[in-house]
Amino acid sequence: MKLCNHIVRVIISLSCAVCFIACSTTKHVPQGEYLLDKVAIVVKPDSISGNSVNISSAELHNYLRQHPNHKVLGFLKLQLATYNLSGRDSLKRVNRFLRKLGKPPVIYDSVLSRTSADQLRQTMINRGYMDARVDIVAGLNEKKRKADIKYIITPGQPHYIATVDYSIPDTAIARIIAGNMRRLPIKPGGLLDRRILEQERAQITTLLRNQGYYSFTKENITFSADTAEGAKDVNLTLLIKNKPLREADSLRFHKFRIANVIFVTDYNPGKDFGKRHFSAQDTVSYRGIRILYGDDHYLRPSILYDACSIRPGGLFCQRDIDLTYESLGRLSILRYVNIEMRPVDGDPGNLDAYIMLTRGKKQVVSLELEGTNSEGDLGFGTSLTYQHKNLFHGSELLNAKFRASYESLSGNFNGFINNRYVEYGTELGIVFPNFKAPFLSSRFKRKVKANTEFSMSFDYQERPEYTRIIAGAAWRYKWNNIGNTLRHRFDLIDINYVRLPQSTLNFIDEIAPSNPLLRYSYEDHFIMLIGYNYYRTNKRIANPKSKMFQQNVFTIRASVETSGNTLYAISSLSDAKRKEGAYKVFGIQYAQYAKADADYTYTHNFTPRTSMAAHIGMGIGVPYGNSSVIPFEKRFYAGGANGVRGWGVRTLGPGSYNSKNSVSDFINQCGDIRLFMSLEFRQKLFWVLEGAFFVDGGNIWTIRNYENQPGGVFKFNKFYKEIAAAYGIGLRADFSFFLLRLDMGVKAYNPAQEQEPWPLIHPRWNRDTTFHFSIGYPF
Repeated sequence: MKLCNHIVRVIISLSCAVCFIACSTTKHVPQGEYLLDKVAIVVKPDSISGNSVNISSAELHNYLRQHPNHKVLGFLKLQLATYNLSGRDSLKRVNRFLRKLGKPPVIYDSVLSRTSADQLRQTMINRGYMDARVDIVAGLNEKKRKADIKYIITPGQPHYIATVDYSIPDTAIARIIAGNMRRLPIKPGGLLDRRILEQERAQITTLLRNQGYYSFTKENITFSADTAEGAKDVNLTLLIKNKPLREADSLRFHKFRIANVIFVTDYNPGKDFGKRHFSAQDTVSYRGIRILYGDDHYLRPSILYDACSIRPGGLFCQRDIDLTYESLGRLSILRYVNIEMRPVDGDPGNLDAYIMLTRGKKQVVSLELEGTNSEGDLGFGTSLTYQHKNLFHGSELLNAKFRASYESLSGNFNGFINNRYVEYGTELGIVFPNFKAPFLSSRFKRKVKANTEFSMSFDYQERPEYTRIIAGAAWRYKWNNIGNTLRHRFDLIDINYVRLPQSTLNFIDEIAPSNPLLRYSYEDHFIMLIGYNYYRTNKRIANPKSKMFQQNVFTIRASVETSGNTLYAISSLSDAKRKEGAYKVFGIQYAQYAKADADYTYTHNFTPRTSMAAHIGMGIGVPYGNSSVIPFEKRFYAGGANGVRGWGVRTLGPGSYNSKNSVSDFINQCGDIRLFMSLEFRQKLFWVLEGAFFVDGGNIWTIRNYENQPGGVFKFNKFYKEIAAAYGIGLRADFSFFLLRLDMGVKAYNPAQEQEPWPLIHPRWNRDTTFHFSIGYPF
């Protein structure tokens, strides 16, 4: 806590120093020049209807050639202030360092300002405002040497599409487009927006290329706009040219078929690029495709056939190529994939599909070492990982990991002398790049395009008080779309088994004489579940060269699982005897419950440097049948770096439960229902640093009234009074490939204390402040 407080004081001191020392924002502005201080874009309403123009200010700012130095919180030019801390001698190391952290002043350039106005006008024209005018109002303050620029956009009356006609001489293409007319974006009554016209061209091109028109490009599509003099209604005609300009274009409106599908398994991008013919050690024909092998047959023909959606004799289809790329990309043994369509010599209208593959490393071994210091108890750990990426010549991925750790223990535990903690663990898993399931057709398995994963794990823990064995096994399927924006995971079976074969006499009675939750974590138990996980987002991969940014991003995560139903049915049908009120398997009571969980995150990016993120999460778990409580590791908890950040991890709730000791009550602070809400404002500062302000709310509750968790049960008439609240600030370091996060959360309302709902308490730093250091955003 002292260290964290010290860090905060240092950050505040540096910020104050930047504000006061670098108060002159024009320190590095040359004489006779002006600092570009403010830029504003004003869009006047439609001159006829008086309606506002549906174009966001953030979008228009993307077309400006000059932007003022960034302001933190709308008033502090922190990057410029950091730069101004440097002296004029650029050879000094400290000056170079400060200039690297900050940003130099943006000097007003009238030429770039005029170019910006031209780009703004062109943007308005592209959006349908053909008569748009952009005026520049430049306010130059010679005394302060600052320039305030305002772009005033007068849009005029927009042009609308009155009618849409199609001029398509090729009847086959005309029929295809007519059959998909409802899916096309251009509609009568819409603005004459060139973005919509480009979408129309792209969709028609994709549609035709999926129907065999290999040589068709969007350049074959043009538009003709007919307007009466002075009118704003446009009669739009889409034209598709079918007269070839050159002999080579004569097949542009011809449907192509696939003649041959040829795999080149040992393609060298540097050596073989541009080759028309490939040599092979062996050529294999399999179900109509040809495979040119090199030194060895490192991939079975059936694997290549199943991954390929391109079939000899079929029409060319761009979608089949994309699906083939996707399927081959799931083969871990492949490092590079390229598909090239080549016209067949002397046979116009036919294509050979060459699929070039470059293999990667087959086996990988890694060793990791680490040291630990847990409150003065020193230890070390090591792990050995082995990967085989082509186990059975089908790009099966084998993962094997062995880990061991040792820790010396000091002090005593209820009279028992602790001297060491030893742990051994092993994990073994294999991932098949296709759908593995009995009794299903090969055609269905190829269509699903899912990975199949089998895994097993074993962990042995030994302390003076007890010896514990944790084992697990799973059979699951994973699949996603091409852009990885939609992901699914189906756990057909997931088994978790915990056993204490040896324990010190009366150990459980010593640590938990009357706490069933704590006893459960140290007793034998068995979980066999089935579950499904869903993930969806609209987040696109950022292009670092593009000035455009995605304004709205959402992410949905949801999961559902159930456990023990199959075992319970078997126990009931077999007339098994209950022992101690429950059915058992291998002498262990198995868990039976149902659980559902969902999270939604929405981020609005005002600018590339400023955003607001909101998150809501809900979940519920219900024990039934063979269980009166959900297993401890499956219950929800509150607090921590990704929860209500005014509390430490597992120190909030359930409900109004008041923890007297965070160590001894750790096991009690879990629940069966959760509700979390967060709102976070994020602002880029300078260099890699980013600041944040946040407000969190939420709690967990139990679904039943457990004796050891008084006040924890969920009740509709009072749960809203038990929603904890916190606020705070955060500092993040964004290194692109990972993000470090330091958050300081302050309790605003603690439902465990007897207070009126939602009082904003005066925080006591030692009691009400919690620091969190973690990796990645909280949501």
